Amino acid sequence: MALKARLDLRQSQSLVMTPQLQQAIKLLQFNNIELSNFIDSELLENPLLERAEPGQTFAESGDDAVGNGEQGLDARAIDDFRDREDFRGTDRLASSDSMGAETSGPLDCASDALYDGEGEITPDGAPVGANHDYSLPYGGGGGMGGGDGDDLPGLEQTLADTVTLRQSLDDQLNLAFASPVMRMIGSYLIDMLDDNGYVSGDLGEVSEALGCTSAEVDAVLRRMQGFEPVGIFARNLAECLELQLRDRNRFDPAMAALLNNLELLARREFDRLRRICGVDADDLADMIAEIRTLDPRPGRTSDGEPASPVIPDVLVRAGSSGNWMIELNSDALPRVLVNEEYAAEISTGIRGREEKTFVNERLQNANWLVKALHQRATTILKVASEIIRQQDGFFNYGVSHLRPLILRDIAEAISMHESTVSRVTNGKFMATPRGIFELKYFFTTAISSADGGDSYSSESVRHRIKSLIDGENPKKILSDDKLVELLQKEGIDIARRTVAKYREAMRIPSSVQRRREKKAQAR
Repeated sequence: MALKARLDLRQSQSLVMTPQLQQAIKLLQFNNIELSNFIDSELLENPLLERAEPGQTFAESGDDAVGNGEQGLDARAIDDFRDREDFRGTDRLASSDSMGAETSGPLDCASDALYDGEGEITPDGAPVGANHDYSLPYGGGGGMGGGDGDDLPGLEQTLADTVTLRQSLDDQLNLAFASPVMRMIGSYLIDMLDDNGYVSGDLGEVSEALGCTSAEVDAVLRRMQGFEPVGIFARNLAECLELQLRDRNRFDPAMAALLNNLELLARREFDRLRRICGVDADDLADMIAEIRTLDPRPGRTSDGEPASPVIPDVLVRAGSSGNWMIELNSDALPRVLVNEEYAAEISTGIRGREEKTFVNERLQNANWLVKALHQRATTILKVASEIIRQQDGFFNYGVSHLRPLILRDIAEAISMHESTVSRVTNGKFMATPRGIFELKYFFTTAISSADGGDSYSSESVRHRIKSLIDGENPKKILSDDKLVELLQKEGIDIARRTVAKYREAMRIPSSVQRRREKKAQAR
């Protein structure tokens, strides 16, 4: 076959994801913390972007693409729901001044989807006006008024610095030891602490690395095991609990025998523990109760990085007419706008082509980012509204009425791609009168009905299993087979291995372990 150069013309189709589309998809799957960090970086890089002041809303700029920012969903009457014990947080949600008028029509969004699998969002649209804010009108936000107090420090600047665990241990180390050698050993041991506050690694490596004796390392370790928090610098769980018991002057031979057999305690073999410790049932119960008050992870409670609370993206409350009212949480929404006045001002002084290109690119990127944030918010609101509509029984009657739901059900109902719904529900939370739930919580698999009727949600079956175990007779502990029998009488067709899997996922012991535990409590 002869080799020769040839020019061919071929036609093909492919999906090209523009940088704008990639950014929109990335924004959609961000949670509120990741989105806030992304906006902070964009504000540093783009001089034409700025944060909206408290009170500046999308509605004030004259654009009503999103409506009043609130949507009522049809629901059954819930007048008796307010009297329920689990109706928590309603007063806080209902007190928001940003609640709009209650409506009952379908949600009207300016943008149906960020990505539907067939095309992309075009950056074309209405031009962004000067100081135009494309954030949603869900609450004006809070803040201190301006005026003569602009030069005063903010509230966050007056807060005390958080002391980390490492700083606290360093301060105690400097007070406990005057010898530089001892301080060097102590600093090395601090570096060996894991997240739980235990010394990880071999202590023999410390003496080899620092050129000291093992006796010196042991002496420093024993001294540092008296540092705060109590239980720090332990080498295992038993030693951690021992340090805390010694601090309370509650460590005795019986406790020592119990700590040496923690695996028996985990398996709830109380009869063997009583024989090993040489105590009766009442004394063993008191010892176990005291161990439960100890902290097995002293390093985590003293970590200087506080746990960040969950900030819901969507707020749901009961409307006065029996509907469910839904709005986006203004605290989780980034409020940015494009300052085109500043762009026009600096454009008048531009002479070079490169400077003009730079300003135009930044202005285009800023306009696109603001519009993408607006579409992200409306998409989240649309998905959350459909979830509430399809899981109406859960909001009215609880988890026992949670129906099976998959991503495809929501995607088909609101004409979106399934991948878009998946990105929206990942890492987003909803504050309801029944608590705060991740949007993924409402998607559960189906368990078939024994009588051929409607299937049951796996989450509702878990809840039913837990309620049966909580209400079991201490003298007649329900085995997994018995649970299957009871559930099948209620019309739930479920296998024994599924019951065992759900029970273990909820960290409920087996029937044998529960029988031992309740037998010990009865004594």
